[in-house]
Amino acid sequence: MDRRQFLAGGTMVAAATPLAAKVAKLPLRPVPAGVAALPVVARFTNDEGTWDVREDLSIRDGMLALVRGGEAVLLPKRTEAAHATVTPAWLGLDLKAIALADADLLADKLLAGGGDPDPDQVRAAAPPTGSRFDPDKLGARLPWTTFVGTRQAGDTMPVFPNGRTRGYRPEHAFPALSGDDVAKTRFEGMLGGWLPAVHKVIPISATAWYDLIVFADVDANDPLLVQTWHRTMRVEHGRATEVHYGHSYAAFPPRRPHPTAEAFYRALLRFTQVWHAELADLAPVALPDPVYRDMVAHAFAREIMVRPGGTYPKYGVVDRDYVGPEYDGFQDIFTSSLYANLEWGRFAQAKAVLDEYFDDFVGDDGMVDMRGPEVPQFGLTLSLIARYLRYTGDIATVARIKGKVAATAQILAELHDQALALPASDRGHGLLHGWSESDACLHPDPSLWWKPYWNNSAWAVRGWRDIARVWPPMGTSAEADDWTRRAERLEAHLVRRIRQEVRRNLTPPYLGPLPGAEGTFRQALATGKRNEQGWSHRVYAELLQADVLPADLANLIADCVRGHGGTCIGVTANFAPANETHRDQLGFISYGHARALLRLGRIEEYLLFLHSHRFHSHLPGSWVAGEVSGIDGDLPLFCMPAQLTIPLLVRWMLAIEDDDADRLDLGLGLPRAWFASGKEIALKQAPTRWGRVDYATRFDAAAMQATATVSFDARGPASARVRFRLPVPLLSATVNGRPARLTGDTITIDARAGGRFEIIARTT
Repeated sequence: MDRRQFLAGGTMVAAATPLAAKVAKLPLRPVPAGVAALPVVARFTNDEGTWDVREDLSIRDGMLALVRGGEAVLLPKRTEAAHATVTPAWLGLDLKAIALADADLLADKLLAGGGDPDPDQVRAAAPPTGSRFDPDKLGARLPWTTFVGTRQAGDTMPVFPNGRTRGYRPEHAFPALSGDDVAKTRFEGMLGGWLPAVHKVIPISATAWYDLIVFADVDANDPLLVQTWHRTMRVEHGRATEVHYGHSYAAFPPRRPHPTAEAFYRALLRFTQVWHAELADLAPVALPDPVYRDMVAHAFAREIMVRPGGTYPKYGVVDRDYVGPEYDGFQDIFTSSLYANLEWGRFAQAKAVLDEYFDDFVGDDGMVDMRGPEVPQFGLTLSLIARYLRYTGDIATVARIKGKVAATAQILAELHDQALALPASDRGHGLLHGWSESDACLHPDPSLWWKPYWNNSAWAVRGWRDIARVWPPMGTSAEADDWTRRAERLEAHLVRRIRQEVRRNLTPPYLGPLPGAEGTFRQALATGKRNEQGWSHRVYAELLQADVLPADLANLIADCVRGHGGTCIGVTANFAPANETHRDQLGFISYGHARALLRLGRIEEYLLFLHSHRFHSHLPGSWVAGEVSGIDGDLPLFCMPAQLTIPLLVRWMLAIEDDDADRLDLGLGLPRAWFASGKEIALKQAPTRWGRVDYATRFDAAAMQATATVSFDARGPASARVRFRLPVPLLSATVNGRPARLTGDTITIDARAGGRFEIIARTT
């Protein structure tokens, strides 16, 4: 959508029509026996017949089902405590010691046993995010904790702890809900596991609570306003003693009466149908812990809500920082979205995001319409466009913008030429100079950060290499050859310079964020002065993600970050001066760091990153992701790229491609506990550069064997590695009935001819 159209408001719905006009069948299932026994709490009709509403109110997470004949739409509830429930905090460690230590003390304790981290212990490592509110950090703004929206609306609607919005207050019906303090001990969740319908439980006593549901009206076409549906219920001893329904505003009789129960549940059914249609193309996944499946789906639903018309970029929402238009062209919004949507097969959304960004925010000269362009993100953009072509085969879309793509590559070439022209004695000779963090441009002298950061060059190498491989149908072979030559030359120089800069006199060995950096990044930040080592977290995360370093250097850098103050409960830290009161996670660009841990076989650290991001970079239950989240329970600022981290991590633990080799790893990062559960683990129709892939695995403890099935389309990689992280060692394996060689717990298949493979791995 053109920005002029967006500002005009009334064209947004029409602009979103190609993606919004999806038709999906209702997610109907046979009525389970337990649901059939539930009481009918309401009944309504629509064009498809008469529906009974059945609900279990005996527990706060009881089933809500919309039943028609022998079929039902099941909307299970799952809430999480939005308040601290574990003592002592921080696993019994002292917060001051945690904050000041160079080592990540909480990560060290969680990984001390040598096996996979326990998710419950990871949850207990810090108070729940958002369980306290620091007005100094949010400018005394009211602490909304989640929001709802639709594709077509140009904004979102905040929802506060007690369930109120900017237009509707449940305390009109129940005065006891007045004020946010009453909701401090609430439980939060979503209906249906992942649907963007807020569900809150606010306890009254051991046998009574307020039960609140809020969701957006998916049929409202206001250009900016989000209309909302509300149900506020008092539950006592397993039954509803009082229920009130609302739509957007307080009643104004006789013109605006309260809606009926029938109208509310009819709207809920429609809401469910629309959101299932929105995510119908999501690659199906089955996991023993369904929370991660639901977090993946919810992240994509939230992106649709955040983007006006479903596609126009926004970094934040409503009244908090980052919702302003000055952020709309931020490269990270584009790259995180394109990456995540591609990895989960959401090609229509990926194309819409790609078209939108290059039409509205990229000039013919390749420059982005955003303050402070980030050099590494130009390289990541090139790499993702190559991935888009490999996954979708959509040459027409990329051909339309090929001039801008080539200009993007040329920006990096110009910076490369400038670096080569520097004297050989210059610390930055041959390395790309420029901002690696957008915020650098906001300071009085941004030249302080116009420096040869490692990630600038690493992502130039990766971007040139990847785009050159797919470029011949788009442009000239001379362009592709030049990019390939530059990538090879720059990679060799980058690796050589990094080896020269490693400080092996420190434990663990240390690498600064750029050549010639004085002291460690913590020492530099401790001066309190603006310093070239500011925002070093981005340097390390993006350097590791680019995957252009030998494994020994990549491992050294991962050790350096963790051992010198660069992680927080296993997640990349928001680098700041050491202090006595806080240590923060960086939620929104850290996925590259996690990806490197997985590729390097540091699976326990990868799983800690996954669980820690879930519990400490997201608000519990509502799963609002924070850009930077502390471990003191403070309320973070939401940003959309942080929300898309879990989808990437879950996809990669199931299926991850090697960037350069003809190799696909399946099940590389799966928790051992998931295998031990005996439940199926599966990812269907996963997009890869070889086509779609189906993968499923399960461990049968009684039979003492694990099975996996892998199916490729017409072709597959030369090396498809299937890993079984079982609780016991493997002794033998077969592939399609023939003996197969085991390498530890991994079986390698030559899948170049495609087809279906059945692997049986035996532990006896």
